[in-house]
Amino acid sequence: MKRRDFLKRVAPMSLLPFAINGQPIRAYGKLMGAEAEDFTATDNVLVLVQLNGGNDGLNTLIPLDQYANLSTARPDVLIPENKVLPLNGISGTGLHPSMSKMKNMYDDGKMHILQSVGYPNPNYSHFRSTDIWMTGADSDEVLESGWLGRYLSEEWPNYPNGFPNEDMEDPLAIQIGSVVSQVCQGLAVNMGFAISNPTNYYQLLTGTYPDVPNTWAGKELGYVRTVARQTNEYSQKIKSVAENTTNLSTLYPEGNRLADQLKIVAQLIAGGLKTRVYIVSQGGFDTHANQVDPVDGHETGYHSFLLESVSEAINAFQDDLEKLKIDDRVLGMTFSEFGRRIISNGSHGTDHGSSAPLFMFGKNIKSGITGTNPTIPVNASANDNLEMQTDFRSIYSTILQDWFCLDEATSDSVLLHDFDKLDLVEDSCKTTSVQRLRNQKAGDAYVTNYPNPFGDHTSIKYYSDGGLVYLEIIDTQGKTISTLVNSQIPRGTHEVNFDAMGLPSGTYYCKYQNGMIAQTRSLLKVR
Repeated sequence: MKRRDFLKRVAPMSLLPFAINGQPIRAYGKLMGAEAEDFTATDNVLVLVQLNGGNDGLNTLIPLDQYANLSTARPDVLIPENKVLPLNGISGTGLHPSMSKMKNMYDDGKMHILQSVGYPNPNYSHFRSTDIWMTGADSDEVLESGWLGRYLSEEWPNYPNGFPNEDMEDPLAIQIGSVVSQVCQGLAVNMGFAISNPTNYYQLLTGTYPDVPNTWAGKELGYVRTVARQTNEYSQKIKSVAENTTNLSTLYPEGNRLADQLKIVAQLIAGGLKTRVYIVSQGGFDTHANQVDPVDGHETGYHSFLLESVSEAINAFQDDLEKLKIDDRVLGMTFSEFGRRIISNGSHGTDHGSSAPLFMFGKNIKSGITGTNPTIPVNASANDNLEMQTDFRSIYSTILQDWFCLDEATSDSVLLHDFDKLDLVEDSCKTTSVQRLRNQKAGDAYVTNYPNPFGDHTSIKYYSDGGLVYLEIIDTQGKTISTLVNSQIPRGTHEVNFDAMGLPSGTYYCKYQNGMIAQTRSLLKVR
């Protein structure tokens, strides 16, 4: 049994102090071994670029060897063959003409393209398919937690109790947006932090909000701003980090929302923030109508504008990372909830489809293309769609194992299923078992179990501050398997056995509640 398995995922919802016999549990963790002081920082960062709405993959990565059949299937949106951008060393496949910057990144060995990424039995609802991508669920499975939320819960199981702290003083994940998406939802709390938008972000850095109106409502607005600043635990740290660094790339385009977001990300990474995950987004990809300009040419229009925005923003971001000398630390990935149909719909647009290409970028990505051009039927109908070639969760498995350096068993536990990883990333793991142990001891723990993974039995140790304690075991769907404790428990440390004999192997969760303190710990049952 590895020591790292003793302290597994916890996702509490309280910031209350906690001690056993007057000694904080955090202090107990520091006494578990002198090797915890031998700490090497892990600085691998993942940047997710979400393309909201369902990007048309067939007009993004064009299968030129299928061009005749595409001409029949989508004549009113198809990109002219002589406008398609060829890829270095690849025949029969090219990029949309507005994506010249990403073409150059591919040619320079800084990008990998995966053909026809999706999942079995695809769902064509924006909301449901987004949930599937965010959580890593099967199409007929509903999960409440996000795949990155589960990963962050694995790394920092005591969050948010006792955070920020000397071991992790920064947000675990940052999303540029008004709310943190489901992808960062942990087992009980969201593991991320939101910066509402670039304008508010720079106002935070400078403190220069627009003057409030000289009315009673203006006074209230000023008060709300003050309270917001005071109650944001991470604002001052983000501000101080950002003030240490200036973007160096001159390639960021003006008026590009995605570029504005990525500028923030580059600045925070270079400034020394230890945040592991960043999420940015570009909307507008739900192109049912007016996807192309029928007058000036199908290579122009709204979809062209979107792809150019993404291409220029990602290229400038990569250029910035290189000039800031942090490009070896950052891996980027685009994703969209689904692709579009093979045939166009008669409104110079395309309807919801299945799989679509996915782009990964960075210094440590292995350049190339995974998969082959999709096959386009001779006489495609509205019922025809692109077959999946790569399950998106295999990409997640690759990131978890080859970028965030989890072992295969832990990666499978995070994803709740067994997915083979792909050969996409150069060997870049910088994490150590010592560091992961320290991450898992950061903050204040209220419930632990041993052994974990376990066979038929595991012992669950918990602390009561006095009063009602509720301890239950649930499965990944949230169904209660067993209620272990539901009674008044005196102050102190207690222990209870979980008998899992007869249960199938897999991931279960132990949910703990004592007053306002709540935590959730993952339990891995093996054969």
